[in-house]
Amino acid sequence: MNDSDKDLIALIDGLAPRARLVGMDLGTKTIGLALSDVERRIATPLETLKRVKFTADAERIKGLLSRYDVGGLVIGLPLNMDGTEGPRSQATRAFVRNLKGLVGLPILFWDERLSTVAVTRTLLDADASRAKRAESVDKMAAAYILQGALDRYERILRDRDDAAEEEALRAERETPPEGGALDD
Repeated sequence: MNDSDKDLIALIDGLAPRARLVGMDLGTKTIGLALSDVERRIATPLETLKRVKFTADAERIKGLLSRYDVGGLVIGLPLNMDGTEGPRSQATRAFVRNLKGLVGLPILFWDERLSTVAVTRTLLDADASRAKRAESVDKMAAAYILQGALDRYERILRDRDDAAEEEALRAERETPPEGGALDD
């Protein structure tokens, strides 16, 4: 299991029951936000905030986190296509460093490569107008990021359960019957 999987498990397993997660797509002009359901299975686009100044942005985010009983954040990390971090990643990390002290919640970075492309393609396929796409893309990208994390968590749990079941079956086959011995 890689470190990002371990971090994801630690984040979600550490949440209070019914605490929601917020997904965030941090752009230079806007911040897209998405919200999970209380069972943390479905991400729904919430809203797009126009960025002003950090303090004002942070206060609006804090208000939303409080209103929706949020227990943690999943923030898209804009990696380069080769997986390296560039200026946008550094700006995202700086924003999160400042935000973390103000919100006091666990935060997980999630690879957001191609999230905006995927969402834009979906909106184009749905014949959304240019204005509708511009209005929706950031909060939908946040939902795409958050849903990716939620889906990965479910896959990890399913794989863990499958491995435990296989191990139990293997142990059952290898255990001799009561009073009997294993054949060689």
